[in-house]
Amino acid sequence: MKMGYDRITVDPEKMNGQPCIRGMRITVRRVLDILATYPKREDLYADYPELEEEDLQQALRFAAANLDDDFQKKELDRRLDDLKKNPTEGQPWEEVRAEIQNRL
Repeated sequence: MKMGYDRITVDPEKMNGQPCIRGMRITVRRVLDILATYPKREDLYADYPELEEEDLQQALRFAAANLDDDFQKKELDRRLDDLKKNPTEGQPWEEVRAEIQNRL
């Protein structure tokens, strides 16, 4: 199984720059919707013959990786907001800043 995202493309001229599958007008988000709608792969491929199994796998991995990044950024933002409101409580500013730098 490939671990990269060679089937995920981003083109500002297509789908408002959203991540798509192989340059087609099928977004990663749409693939997730399709996977949720079609429990059987044979039904999915009957309605979307242009999709391949590796497209589906990369869309899932891409979404999971980006969801994790979004969650981490939101958690760090929350911690920074807490620190700004209560500068004497919680981790010292330098520790939070170092943690943010390590995660970016």
